[in-house]
Amino acid sequence: MSEMWMGVIDILVGLFMLGGAIGNWDWFINHWRARFVVAILSRTGARIFYGLLGAFFVLLGLLAMTGVLSSG
Repeated sequence: MSEMWMGVIDILVGLFMLGGAIGNWDWFINHWRARFVVAILSRTGARIFYGLLGAFFVLLGLLAMTGVLSSG
């Protein structure tokens, strides 16, 4: 049961990151935690990075919910 909830949380986090990257949200990209990534990769690079990271979290969540990934 806990894998299902962790999967849901991973999917929500991933969708949030995807939304911030695709939507080019200023408040998302200008956040103090994202500034390091923007300084290294530029704004476009940071959007690609967060988009890929978000897709990874969605995939991770789906795998956890289907039972492919399990803690035991």
